[in-house]
Amino acid sequence: MAEDLSIIEGTKEEQYTALIPQIEGLLTGETDLVANMANVTAALKEQFGWLWVGFYVVKEDELVLGPFQGPVACTRIKKGRGVCGTSWQQAKTLIVPDVEKFPGHIACSSLSKSEIVVPVIRNNEVVAVFDVDSNEYDLFDETDKKNLEKIVALINF
Repeated sequence: MAEDLSIIEGTKEEQYTALIPQIEGLLTGETDLVANMANVTAALKEQFGWLWVGFYVVKEDELVLGPFQGPVACTRIKKGRGVCGTSWQQAKTLIVPDVEKFPGHIACSSLSKSEIVVPVIRNNEVVAVFDVDSNEYDLFDETDKKNLEKIVALINF
């Protein structure tokens, strides 16, 4: 597939519906994990304009920063710390409408107001988390959860 992305207007669901096949095209035939994570983050950042989009990969006893788009980020997160570490520990997607109200939130960027973190689960084990931050409060919802879970499932970890 050409590396051009068609950015569309419309409802959030319409945007995901148009974007997911494009992401599938970017991933088809590419076996490099870093390249695939990088393209997924770039595609989502381009489509939605979120503050920060990226992966943290499980390495031994912590999450280590992977491919991302946005401001510089925390490089290592312990299990159970912040939204990412809690999503890893609980192996479930977390939607946080106001990060300041999340117990133990790690403020990698003071601009972050809301967040969604999707665990990447393979063989019943969390191997990474996909993290998205917005500079708006209460931006993420079940539409994001459903579609971001579909997108991370497309990546061969």
